Formats: sequence, structure tokens, C-alpha cells
Amino acid sequence: MIVAVANQKGGVGKTTTVVNLAAALAARRKTVLVVDLDPQANATSGLGVEPKEGVSLYGALLDAANTADFIVGTTVEHVNLVPAEVNLAGVEIELARRADHLHGVADVLKPVVDSRVFDYVLVDCPPSLGILMSNALAAADAVLVPMQCEYYAMEGLSVILQLVERMRATGANPSLRVEGIAMTMYSRTRLADEVVAQVREHYADAVYKTVIPRSVRAGEAPSYGIPLVAYAPNTPVAQAYFALAGEFLAREKARAAAAKAADGKGDFPLPSPGTARV
Repeated sequence: MIVAVANQKGGVGKTTTVVNLAAALAARRKTVLVVDLDPQANATSGLGVEPKEGVSLYGALLDAANTADFIVGTTVEHVNLVPAEVNLAGVEIELARRADHLHGVADVLKPVVDSRVFDYVLVDCPPSLGILMSNALAAADAVLVPMQCEYYAMEGLSVILQLVERMRATGANPSLRVEGIAMTMYSRTRLADEVVAQVREHYADAVYKTVIPRSVRAGEAPSYGIPLVAYAPNTPVAQAYFALAGEFLAREKARAAAAKAADGKGDFPLPSPGTARV
């Protein structure tokens, strides 16, 4: 299953969620491929891989190279990576010239998915509404949206959910579903509690029960190239990511059972985005 981890707003814990969710799933003996689509390459360095020119999805997208040739190991067992590099920033211009410009990522990931080597493919999307994010959503089975527990983040949540609806409505990816909304960078303040309550009220079961707390340790781990769940596994934020992985797997198990019983139906119904307020 391909899961795009996306939010066009930066600084919401998106890459931290990708890296630590991948490691937490691997701790449960799941094989995970992280695809870093952000030219900043933070997921790449966060998994202990030095970004290198020519080693990214750029070659597969523009040079017809095999995606498998760019898969590398990481500091986490059972987690592999397609790294990012600064050249990815130029991919959007090249893809925009193509008639079928939304399905480049889907096309190059298809052989990897068909190989069934990995249980999950987690795509770290760039923090923008450009062609790379749209490509990731067109390729994905589901989207996971990290959302910072602050007021302005609610506007960003509405935007990304509207984009998901457009991907469905236009036929770019009619089966795209919302995997879940993960509340991140939580601090024990009245505002944070109000934001969490409002998001839960508006989006109901789409919101994970697990809330990821703010942590200084979360900023330390990337400098060592190790996910926080491995760097400081007993800290509250690491334990929260382990819990999130448990919820993620439980949802997938429940969704698979519901899909089998209801002929493929099982997505979370979303209300009209943009109406929730704090």
C-alpha cells in the first residue's frame, strides 16, 4: 500500500512522522520503503543516508531508469529508501510539459509495488501544492495528514483535504482515501486542547486517537541519522509514534475486513472542509 504523508504547510512534523512511523512499523516486522520526494531531503538524512546527486526518483521520472536502482538501505532494519536530492526541484518543470503530468510517480513506483517486496510505501511529500505532491497523491492508495496542534494549521488541513477531493472528482485518483489525520507537536496548552477538540469534532474517526507531543529529542535524532523511536525509544514522543503505528495497522486490518464485507467500501466520510473554527 502506498501512503502519501502530505501537508502543504511546512513545520507540522511531516518528515518526522514519515521517518518514525516507518521505523515503528519495521519494529513490528513490516517491510517499509520510504520515498523522499522533498528536494530538501530531510527524510533521507533522517534515515542516515547522505543525499547524492543522481540518487533519487529524478532518474526514474526523467531518464526512464529503474526505480529499484535507486533504493538504498538505511540505519533501520526493514526500512529502505529512495533518497531525495536538490535536483528533484527541477522535476516539476519537466513533468509539467507532459500530457499525463500527474501520473509520473505512479508509473515509476508500479514495478516496485508489483514486486510485493514491501508491505508499505511511505511517500514524504514536499510542503507545497505543486506537481510533485499531486503526483504523490495520484500514486497513493491513501493519504496521511500530519497536523500541528495550532490554529493556523486548521486552514492547511482544509486545503489538503480539498485537494484529496479534487483528485477523486477529476478522476486523477478516484480511489484515493484519507488514511487519517495525525495531531502532532502537541503541548499542554488550552489552545492546543481546543484545536484537537475541534478537529476531532469536525473530522471524527478520521483523526487518530494518538496525539504526538512536542519534544526537544525529536530535533536531536535527525543529526545522528536515526529515527527518534530508535534514538530515544522510551521518551513520550517515541512511545506516541509506536502507538500511532499500532493504530495505523489496526485501521488497515479493520478496513480490509470492512472492504471484504462491503465490496471495497471503508473510507472515512469527510464533511465539507473549511468549516471548522477554533
